Amino acid sequence: QVELVESAGGVVQTGGSLRLSCAASGGASRSGTMGWFRQAPGKEREFVATFRWGDFKKLYADSVKGRFTISRDNAKKMVYLEMSNLKPEDTAVYYCAATTSNLIFSEMGRKEGYKYWGQGTQVTVSS
Repeated sequence: QVELVESAGGVVQTGGSLRLSCAASGGASRSGTMGWFRQAPGKEREFVATFRWGDFKKLYADSVKGRFTISRDNAKKMVYLEMSNLKPEDTAVYYCAATTSNLIFSEMGRKEGYKYWGQGTQVTVSS
């Protein structure tokens, strides 16, 4: 069983920055695919960013490309999401997600491919 724990989110102003972290424990290993999704009130959970542990192949949603950066700390089994130039539409609950599978590129952005989920953390961007 893989356990994922996200850091606390927060409230930031438009244009501000915030870093989220996700700690993987339990059966987590430095393999498979791990990333971030988010869900705004009344909306479907959507893909944000992800990567494969093995080759660090990364994928970003178009809406965050150039503003968000996903990174990792292999030794600590931590994944980070650096968010900059935040916009009110980035307001959502952010979820860390993982699977032990090395997802193919076309599947990396689909939430159905991820078996393990964190509890979620709220990010609010004020205008």
